[in-house]
Amino acid sequence: MPEQHRPGRRSWRTWLAAFAAVTALVACDVQKIAELEVGVTTEADVRAKWGEPAAVYTEADGGRTLEYPRQPAGQVNYMLAIGADGKLVAMRQVLKPANFAKIEPGWDKAQVRRLLGLPAKTQRYELKQEEVWDWRFADNAENKQFSVTFDTSGRVTATATTVDPKENAGR
Repeated sequence: MPEQHRPGRRSWRTWLAAFAAVTALVACDVQKIAELEVGVTTEADVRAKWGEPAAVYTEADGGRTLEYPRQPAGQVNYMLAIGADGKLVAMRQVLKPANFAKIEPGWDKAQVRRLLGLPAKTQRYELKQEEVWDWRFADNAENKQFSVTFDTSGRVTATATTVDPKENAGR
């Protein structure tokens, strides 16, 4: 007997496929991170294992930070710091409350992107004259969303943390 389609409900196969995809992404990142060694791994090694970064930021000391976002499917974004000598000096998962707390009204989009990496979603609200960037992240066992609101000049006006809307999808 064919499966009935129920609007607003996702089949167990859809959920299983989504879970498998996210699990594979996380497992892949864990393996990639395990292969990196601070002080030994070179920028060329990082690029060979992780691919081309979404952005590269030049640091005052001559080093570079490589941005590797895992949005929208994942709940992490990585910043890999390369020293002036071309070797890995730090690996940071940047989507965490301590970083969210650093963002203040008046910051511009470049500052926010530099701190958190590529957002999962951006949306413009023409009537309100604002733009909102969202990042999905895990806080302990809860899936959440961090949002930054910008005015028409591209400056932060507000931030908020909520339950990830995907948690309520299909309910």
